[in-house]
Amino acid sequence: MKFENLRVVVTGASRSFGRALAVGFAHLGAEVYVSARTVEAAERTRAEVLGSARDRIHAFGCDLSRPAEIREFAARVGEHTDRVDLLVNNGARWLDGMDLEATSDAEIVETIESTAGGTVLMVKHFLPLLRGSLRPDIVNMVAVRDAEGASAAPGGAHEAFWAAKSAQAGFADILARRLRPSGVRVFSLFPPDFSTADPRFAEWDGIDPGGVAADDKLTTQALFECIVYAVEQPRDCFIRSFHFEPR
Repeated sequence: MKFENLRVVVTGASRSFGRALAVGFAHLGAEVYVSARTVEAAERTRAEVLGSARDRIHAFGCDLSRPAEIREFAARVGEHTDRVDLLVNNGARWLDGMDLEATSDAEIVETIESTAGGTVLMVKHFLPLLRGSLRPDIVNMVAVRDAEGASAAPGGAHEAFWAAKSAQAGFADILARRLRPSGVRVFSLFPPDFSTADPRFAEWDGIDPGGVAADDKLTTQALFECIVYAVEQPRDCFIRSFHFEPR
């Protein structure tokens, strides 16, 4: 298998794209350490995988808005492995609505902390394990971050969500520059609204091989293949980001 012995960490892996990443990398032979807000949610991802790939998925609970839980997550992964080859910052708190005043302060702070703060702290606490790898990569799933882009849910995202995604993108940009001399590659994905077909098994049923879903949206599989492509490139190839145009 092409990614046998690759050690991968994926946040926000209980549903949608995060679950797809966990399933996809496990079926390619990687050991995958997944987190969700609760360990029960992460375990559901593991339980839904068929075959030997299930044994390569390890589930953890980690609320990205809580620094102590991020530290504990990194420490527990470190008990299983002496290195991490790929960190995927996928987890984020979605907040919809167009009325800033109607949203509670707690919801706004949690949205920004889990996405922006969570990404920064995940990198901070997993860097020691990444530095133990001969092929360390960090992927940031920035997704749609400008208010003119396609919304990820009916009604559009809240202003706090856009603020968090912009902060995440800015962090990824400076991180790529500062970690490059040490050999740690950082790249980000900026897709529009995309089809979140749910690949729970070895084959991703219903996905067009050309990367276009029945509703003409970009597919989960196409995004996954972009990450695989970037990870497979020679170490002197630094891909900063993938930007996608809506159809």
